Amino acid sequence: MNAKIVGMDGSPKGEAALPDELFAQPVHEHLLWLSVKRHLGDQRQGTAKVKARGEVSGGGRKPWRQKGTGRARSGSNTSPLWPGGGRAFGPKPRDYRTELPKKQRRAALASALSQKAGENAVTVIDALRFEAPKTREMAEVLKRLGLGDKRTLLVIGEADANVVRSCRNLRNLHTTLAHQLNPYELLQSEAVLMTAPALAQMKEIFAR
Repeated sequence: MNAKIVGMDGSPKGEAALPDELFAQPVHEHLLWLSVKRHLGDQRQGTAKVKARGEVSGGGRKPWRQKGTGRARSGSNTSPLWPGGGRAFGPKPRDYRTELPKKQRRAALASALSQKAGENAVTVIDALRFEAPKTREMAEVLKRLGLGDKRTLLVIGEADANVVRSCRNLRNLHTTLAHQLNPYELLQSEAVLMTAPALAQMKEIFAR
């Protein structure tokens, strides 16, 4: 499978061969679901915590005698039924991370890339360089490529400060490094724009 190569001015530069190991694989929806679940779970801090009845202040003495008052029996003012009492079955700190075998992670990434390639949503740009951070220039590049109104994922080979700072204020543009690419970001985007060095790095890391 091939993808068109364009320059920063939008002019065609030829075609790039996309490795079949990444861009021509079956789309496994369940693996994509597992990968997205893992990614979102890893983002959660899991620090939510409330006090149970044994952790709030108070208690110790029975509020009133068991019988003869006409009121419902009560054993402690820390009961979840009382104002200021503990919370019943409240959240506790926990780890939301889940494990996914390496083969399944690679297969999920190949599924997401293959889906985008099947939609003709993958474009390769031969080079992306800025002498200084210029958000306006990056917006013009996207406009010339027909990606101005699309949610675009830009994949770069290495962290170029000028490129990253030129992209970060654009609402529809998200930037990631080639070795950090994940299915969640691909599924969130409508178009994928990758630099030629990023494509070469992806072949070296993932197409093995």
